[in-house]
Amino acid sequence: RGQAPLVLAIPRGAAPMAPIIADALDGDIDVVLVHKLRMPGQPELAIGSVDETGQVYLGEYARGFGVSDEDLAQEKRVQLDTLRTRRALYSPVHPPIDPAGRIVIVVDDGIATGSTMIAALRAVRAKKPAKLIVASGVAPRDVLAAIRDLADEVVCLEAPEVFYAVGEFFDEFPQVSDEDVIEVLKQGRAKSRTP
Repeated sequence: RGQAPLVLAIPRGAAPMAPIIADALDGDIDVVLVHKLRMPGQPELAIGSVDETGQVYLGEYARGFGVSDEDLAQEKRVQLDTLRTRRALYSPVHPPIDPAGRIVIVVDDGIATGSTMIAALRAVRAKKPAKLIVASGVAPRDVLAAIRDLADEVVCLEAPEVFYAVGEFFDEFPQVSDEDVIEVLKQGRAKSRTP
């Protein structure tokens, strides 16, 4: 608080959390665009993630599933298209804020495999923030251990021993739309404390 932190939500699920954190800390809001790479035939299973520059992170377990290079390349193309579409939607209402030299808090509603958060942390770290913090509602303990190596600080409200899905830890877990994210970004831009 008082150091103008930059709160970066991982869209779309974390977007509603970002203004709450930013308001409490007198910070700014933006997004970090990353997307999970899905297991062919099992779209809910993340085998890795990609950031908007095209950098891919694969979970250690991904190759064990027999995912071919062709399947991986195709999935990367699909998810990069999704990220480009989101950037085109979000930037006109809220141009990206440079995290260089700032305290940055990367927020996600929940972390399952960790691949999306890892891609986000790598993407933000490359832009040289002064400090990089993770904030999440819930994550498995073993995944938090891997994330701690990439962040300066990790804040997670619940780290259960038994973990099946992020949604099981929320009373309400509605889908967040691109329109919801745009509204958060509009409000965040109006309150921005950066020049």
